[in-house]
Order: sequence, then C-alpha cells, then structure tokens
Amino acid sequence: MTLTEQLSTLSSILARGDLHSLFQPIVSLSERRILGYEALTRGPSNSALHSPLNLFSIARQAGRLSELELSCRDSACRRFSQQKLPGKLFLNVSPESLLETSHPPGRTLEMLRRYQIAPKDVVIELTEQMPTDDFDLLYDALHHYRDMGFSIALDDLGAGYSSLRLWSELRPDYVKIDRHFIDGIHQDAVKREFVGSMLQMAKASRATVIAEGIELPEELAALKDMGVDLVQGYLLARPQERPPRDTRAMLPKAETISAPLNEEAADLSALLNPQPSVSQPVHAHS
Repeated sequence: MTLTEQLSTLSSILARGDLHSLFQPIVSLSERRILGYEALTRGPSNSALHSPLNLFSIARQAGRLSELELSCRDSACRRFSQQKLPGKLFLNVSPESLLETSHPPGRTLEMLRRYQIAPKDVVIELTEQMPTDDFDLLYDALHHYRDMGFSIALDDLGAGYSSLRLWSELRPDYVKIDRHFIDGIHQDAVKREFVGSMLQMAKASRATVIAEGIELPEELAALKDMGVDLVQGYLLARPQERPPRDTRAMLPKAETISAPLNEEAADLSALLNPQPSVSQPVHAHS
C-alpha cells in the first residue's frame, strides 16, 4: 500500500470512527483484584492500518496524531462505560499530541461527562515514542490534566529517550517498567538490579510501579518476590474487547506465586534490599 493510499485509509478510519478498543487488566497481587484496564487501539481488521504501530505512524506523518488519539480516547471511554468495567481506565497519550497546537483543551473532560466516568477513575498514560525537548510545555499540559482530577502514569520506563528525566520532573502517580526489563528477569541478575533501582526511585518519589509485558509464571514470581504488586501481561490476560472482570481465572493460587532465585540474583537482591527478607530462604541446589 502506497503512502497516499495509507493516508486515504487513515482519513476514512477517522471519518467513520472505525477503531476497535481492547482492554488489558492491571492486577494487584496483594489484593487479588483488578486495579483497572489499559485501553489499546486497533484499526479495522482487514486494513493495513490494523496494527497500532502502522496506524499511529501514518497519523504522525499526516499531522493528525492528536485527532487520532482523541478518536481512540472516545472509543475507549464509550466501550469502558458500556461494559461498566471495574476500576481505573488507563488512556495512552503521546507527548507530541499534548504539545500540538491543534490539541483541543477540554475534550477529554467532555467525553468523560458524556460517558459518566469520573476523572478520578482515569489515568493519563504518557507514552514516549519520540524525543521530548520542551519539558516546560509538557509539564504544563500534564498538570492541566492533574488539576482536573486525573492521575498520571509514565509508560515504558527505561525505554524512552528521556524517561528518567520525565519521571524526575513530572512526578507521575504510576510508572510502568518496560517489557525489556521484565523479559527473563528470573534468570537475569542485572535486570533484577535495574528493576530494584526503579523500585527504590518509585518509593522515593511516591510513585507506584506497574510491571508490564509479563509472559511467564517465573517472571511473575520473581517480580512478586522483589515487592512488585501491580502487574500486567499476556500471562494474566491478553488485550480483549470484553476483558475479564475479576482475577479468579488469571492468578494462580497465592502460595504458587513464588520461585527460588539463583545465588547471583539473590546476592544482588540482598544488596538492593538490606532489610531482612520475608520470602523463603534461598538454597543452592545442583
């Protein structure tokens, strides 16, 4: 499909509102309940713009990113409200769209009123795809949301161009650790050290950590042992139009979410967490 054809397809999608909202639950391990859902978007199933990567890339090239994000937001709020899903709604927002001069103020609040969703139940999830240079404008834009009662989350921590500076300056309520640091964390002491550092920074800045992209039971067990409570990923539930409403089918029995660490990982964990551990003692087995 040529660029011209893709731009034409994008125009058609936006004109018809032909977007599909999927929801992936974010689960609290300690409370065994769903904190909320991240809203994700797909284009029409038979389209080259079905993939969100293609869809948002073309919108960015066309200068219509803000328009697309607002359309995604409307679809997500409508479906969230129709299904009466429990907990919070996490809405993805890119810094670029917030900084676009065409970004209309007040539209999100208007949507929430229409769909009867309270601002306190919405988390604006900042996704960083491009370098962000204008921190002052971004700070003002996000505090505009915060002043209206929304919470703020920083997505893909550790993967963006300037995510640590964003964390320091924006002081989000939630930080989501990038999948790169979660993949195989039960076998990788260095990744555990990175995540341990993020947990310490979160504690210092009063942010709550969410580990996303969890695919293996061993990853979940390692994160739980490190003190991560909020989790998200294919292991628990894939993004769905009609997601699960409780954790019964998602979480194993509490006593099974535990895995021994290898000695190297345990040594690093002890360095990062000087307090006495409450988990099971680590034994070396051949």
